[in-house]
Amino acid sequence: QVQLVESGGGSVQAGGSLTLSCAVSQIYSATMAWFRQAPGKEREGVAVIDTFGIRDYANSVKGRFTISKDNAKNTLYLQMNSLKSEDTAMYYCAARGLGGRSLTSGMYNYWGQGTQVTVSS
Repeated sequence: QVQLVESGGGSVQAGGSLTLSCAVSQIYSATMAWFRQAPGKEREGVAVIDTFGIRDYANSVKGRFTISKDNAKNTLYLQMNSLKSEDTAMYYCAARGLGGRSLTSGMYNYWGQGTQVTVSS
């Protein structure tokens, strides 16, 4: 059983930065990803990193967000720069034990409880 706990959310003005963290019980054996869900919208994949460290991003965040992991600390990160009001959402980290990179939520077995990010314009 993989356990995930997010932190680092908060309120920030447009153009600002935030770094989200996700403490993971088994980071080295899983493909990890960040998703987000805004009120009234479907959950969408933001960024993913596989066991080899290869990353993919949603087009909406390319060049602004960076996903990374520290295997020694069992922690997944999402560095978010140049934040926009449309980035406002609940952010979730997720893990899948088998399989490669995906930004489809149904491919993930384990989820954190989420951390809220609010960007004001």
